[in-house]
Amino acid sequence: MRKSISVFLSFALLGVGIASAKAEDFTYIFPVAECTVKYAHSHHDYPATDMLTKKGCSFVAPIDGVVEDVNFKDVWSSKTNRGQDRGGLSVSIIGIDGVRYYGSHLLSVAEGIVPGVSVMAGDVLGKVGSTGSARGTSPHLHFGISWPTKAGDWKIRRGTLYPWPYLDAWKVGENLSPVKAVAKKKKSLG
Repeated sequence: MRKSISVFLSFALLGVGIASAKAEDFTYIFPVAECTVKYAHSHHDYPATDMLTKKGCSFVAPIDGVVEDVNFKDVWSSKTNRGQDRGGLSVSIIGIDGVRYYGSHLLSVAEGIVPGVSVMAGDVLGKVGSTGSARGTSPHLHFGISWPTKAGDWKIRRGTLYPWPYLDAWKVGENLSPVKAVAKKKKSLG
């Protein structure tokens, strides 16, 4: 078992709330590796960030964690435009900070990335593409931050908190944590 996952389990077993952990307890990195990325400080209709970059760039784990959910098949159809299908190929992890990180519109999912696998910050989760409702658009990574939810709760899982302040910090090596903001948002929505 990797050290970071042990730390996460230790917090849980000791009854220490992840929200009480300090940002310096975790290391965050920018979720696209070795490619130039552009993104706006807005999103079309809910809190998320579309990170435009070249097709095939690596989507990497922004923090140590465990793979929670993987969508290996693109079933999106413009005829039905079902919300739960819009992401196409996607991967989400639950970080050791207790936050859910989601990346979608992938070209492919990395080999060995399946639910339950532990990952370290920087491990490749997939390659940037334009699957799902992004078909026909420029390749980009849809990046969402939320709290863990049950499968099927796609409106939460796609993103509830604008990621750009964290992306801006991680891009320059700052260790800004979304833990408190995610907890506050969850509490405000009930």
